[in-house]
Amino acid sequence: MRLLAFELATEACSVALWVDGEVIERFEVAPRRHAELALPWAGELLAEAGIARGQLDAIAVGRGPGAFTGVRLAIAIGQGIALALGRPIVPVSTLAVLAMRASAGGRVLAAIDARMGEVYAGTFELTGTGAHALGEETVGAPDGLQIPEGQWNGVGTGFAAVDGALCKRLAGQLSTVDEQALPRAGDLARLAAAAYRQGAAVAPEAVEPAYLRNNVALTSRQQQELRDARR
Repeated sequence: MRLLAFELATEACSVALWVDGEVIERFEVAPRRHAELALPWAGELLAEAGIARGQLDAIAVGRGPGAFTGVRLAIAIGQGIALALGRPIVPVSTLAVLAMRASAGGRVLAAIDARMGEVYAGTFELTGTGAHALGEETVGAPDGLQIPEGQWNGVGTGFAAVDGALCKRLAGQLSTVDEQALPRAGDLARLAAAAYRQGAAVAPEAVEPAYLRNNVALTSRQQQELRDARR
């Protein structure tokens, strides 16, 4: 199986190629350069593996949540390639992809800085077959996040957001925390390959982004109210 994966939902730009269980990847923290890097990297990976686009079986995309522009870009690139080749898309949660970064495994709370005083968050169980969701993905203030009792491994920039509010709130439940981890397309490719085998691929036009919220930015008044609330 051959699968090309794009994960662009955060400040990290990442593209990977899965070929029969082997993964090669490009990754760089490159804010505002995703559109410049993603397609050239895809071409480089295909050339490195000696594979033509027409030999791909599917395209995988990180469907979010994350930065609106990055999520839309990944889906647009994926749809363009998939439509041109007549191939399906495997959409995967960016939070599930991020959860794969938890080196300790087990139960993982993945959180991404959503700006505006909020975090995107999701709970997962890491097993030999991937990251399995344990509940609904959410967006909101760290102080309002509710997770089941017990110990968790935290991963993602959401733990550094709002002055580390999530770490402080859940200190007694966090066994490990990696607040610098970012989702990578190599992990996306691994999850997507498993999902493809389970029949989770969809037509390109059926892919839906996971924004979790409608507001892209706060008004000036909302920003001031948020600053006042933090004092």
